[in-house]
This record gives sequence, structure tokens and C-alpha cells, in this order.
Amino acid sequence: MADNKQGRDEQADREEERQREREVEEVRTRGDEKEPMGDDPAERLGDLDEALKSHDYPATTNELVEAYGEYELETQGGKQSLADVLASTDDQTYDSADDVRKRILGLIGR
Repeated sequence: MADNKQGRDEQADREEERQREREVEEVRTRGDEKEPMGDDPAERLGDLDEALKSHDYPATTNELVEAYGEYELETQGGKQSLADVLASTDDQTYDSADDVRKRILGLIGR
């Protein structure tokens, strides 16, 4: 290929096309990967976050499971109910929604 403006333009166009192909291939390769979990508790806990804020405290684990056990949470392993998440813990008393939120986030893996 001649070293002239047209040759350089064609070479640049081919490089851009190869770069687009690499990007498409990367998207295909990474398509099965799980999205990283966000750090925002409201995002991680969904509607449960608002429900916990309006709950009367102190409250025990058993009371919270009875009231909100069916709420679905996004965990590293997929969705789980609050009842399933808290099943591995002893009955504890929480003084605030923030205490409960911290415990849940610790259990589901930040």
C-alpha cells in the first residue's frame, strides 16, 4: 500500500473497524457475567428499606421476619426473601432501621 493520504485513511478506517469488532466481542464474552451489586442500601433492599424506616423500634429479628419476611432482596447469589436471609441468625433486638439495614447488608454480602 502506498504511503499517501488515501492509504493512511484506509488503514485508519480498518483499525477503527477492528476496534469495533473487539468491543462487540468483549460485550458478547462478558454478557453472562453478573452485574456488580450497588452500594446504595435503598437499591439493594428495594421497598424493604422504606418499610424498615417506618417500623417501630426496638424490634426483634422474629418480629421483622413476621412483618417483612416475604420481601425479596438482591443478594450476590440472586434474589432471596428476608426470611431466608435472616434464618441463619439468632433472634436479636434492633434499635433502629439503620441497625437492621447494616445487619441485612452484612448477611447478603455488600
